[in-house]
Amino acid sequence: MLLKNLGCADYQSTVLAMQAFTAARTSDTPDELWLCEHPPTFTQGLAGKAEHVLMAGDIPVVQTNRGGQVTYHGPGQVVAYPLVDLKRAGYFVKEYVYKLEEAVIRTLRHFGMTGHRVRTAPGIYVRLDDPKSHAGIGLAGIGDNAEQVFLRERLGKVAALGIKVSRHCTYHGVALNVAMDLEPFSRINPCGYSGLQTVDMKTLGVSAAFDDVQNVFAKQLQTWLG
Repeated sequence: MLLKNLGCADYQSTVLAMQAFTAARTSDTPDELWLCEHPPTFTQGLAGKAEHVLMAGDIPVVQTNRGGQVTYHGPGQVVAYPLVDLKRAGYFVKEYVYKLEEAVIRTLRHFGMTGHRVRTAPGIYVRLDDPKSHAGIGLAGIGDNAEQVFLRERLGKVAALGIKVSRHCTYHGVALNVAMDLEPFSRINPCGYSGLQTVDMKTLGVSAAFDDVQNVFAKQLQTWLG
């Protein structure tokens, strides 16, 4: 998987470049992994509802064709865009999402944190009271929903996923919060969940350099997607 570091890249331009790459690729085109940060941007997925943007203020809201609802991108967040031919790789979308999440979990583990999955709510979460806790997350029961699980288990979201698959090939991807201004997340219902607290690694006690986290994350993605 060819690794490309785009640095700080405009969101819309990056999406257009991913679309062009995906449209032009053939069965022989090597997979690529693009890494970047974005300037402050709210992005609204295909399932996005306008009411989940509470107060955008001076941050642009960009409609996009990834799955999911509204999220925020900004400096201090590692954004990874794997451009993978799933047919050639030999796995389906569900397994692809699992691999993305596992790469996040292994990256967090490298830096002493424990990431968790929540059924029906893609992304990776940590326990706010004890980010190192390995205690399992209770599954949503009858009449329960993801928001109730977040409150009951005292969870914060540290990584968000939103993907697109075209002709068996992926683009868009996953964002891991390293050390960023978290205030813009208060202007939205992150990923469509009212009251969901969004956190970063620094807030939870990890003082690792951005480049170090990005490098570990890239290696995990290359390992799990390769």
